[in-house]
Amino acid sequence: MAMIIPLFIPHEGCPHCCSFCNQHRISGRGEAIPPVTVEEIGTTIEKWLGYFRNKTDLPKVAFYGGSFTALPLPRQAELLEAVRPFLEQRLIGSIHLSTRPDCLDEAGVDFLRAHGVRTVELGVQSMDDRVLALNGRGHSASHTKEAIRLLRRKSMAIGVQLMTGLVGETRLSLMRTVREVLTLEPDCVRIYPVLVLKGSLLEKMFLRGEYQPLSLDGAVIRAAWMKKHFDRNGITVMRIGLQPGEALENSLVAGPYHPAFGELVYGRLMLQQTRKLLAACSSLSAVPLVISPGDRSVFQGVNRRNIRRLTELGLAGRFTLRFDPRQPRMSLALLDQPL
Repeated sequence: MAMIIPLFIPHEGCPHCCSFCNQHRISGRGEAIPPVTVEEIGTTIEKWLGYFRNKTDLPKVAFYGGSFTALPLPRQAELLEAVRPFLEQRLIGSIHLSTRPDCLDEAGVDFLRAHGVRTVELGVQSMDDRVLALNGRGHSASHTKEAIRLLRRKSMAIGVQLMTGLVGETRLSLMRTVREVLTLEPDCVRIYPVLVLKGSLLEKMFLRGEYQPLSLDGAVIRAAWMKKHFDRNGITVMRIGLQPGEALENSLVAGPYHPAFGELVYGRLMLQQTRKLLAACSSLSAVPLVISPGDRSVFQGVNRRNIRRLTELGLAGRFTLRFDPRQPRMSLALLDQPL
């Protein structure tokens, strides 16, 4: 997977104020910052290229934090033209950006392609129109379907951003969302739990008792369920949870925040696999389980919570752990099974 050079355009272009959003806080860059300049873009890319000097794959430049295609066309051109010299010198491979499903049309996508954009992530969040309306998204599920059809026709790679814990979300509505996204077959997905941030509409609703965020365990369970279904269908989950940082933590009012939220999800999935494999094994002696060397911490869980849980269930003595680099990541097997 290509390395990413991140460029933040917090809240630029966003035509709606969604219930959960305080974009300056989420981006981690703080509040009241001026728009990124052409000079800043060049400096940032050059700095990151220094880190990637020995990489074989060309990195991507990614614009995060705003609705790119909702920006005025001259501003879009200004940002993209700042990247062009690095594309022409083959220092970067392509451009990656995020936008809203209702802010794309054929001419706009052609403009992006002409400027080196090859991946577009859509802030879908939900495929339930009621949930979208309750959260002030300003678009519908049909906009998402139309946008994905257009991007696919233009040979763009497609990303989908989803949230769990939105106002009005139920398990059934989340299941419908995942099922519909699977039918749309995006290339990748990001999964974020909803947090209550200072300055957001959700903060007011929370303080009035009109909104109750998911518990940390509840959010982990839902995100793990989502990832499992995307994995089964060959859709890459690029990220789970917001990027931790001081600005985000200082603005947090409530909700399922953990700086290692993704690790909690991966650990839960590994624990589920372990329990299932041990339950199917009739041996009375300890069985050898094989994992990738890179999955040691995932198997143990954050703060060894998986090991504690296996001990509580009386399963800690039912296995020994072996490491094999041939074992696919995020999976385990019995030693006598072929890798």
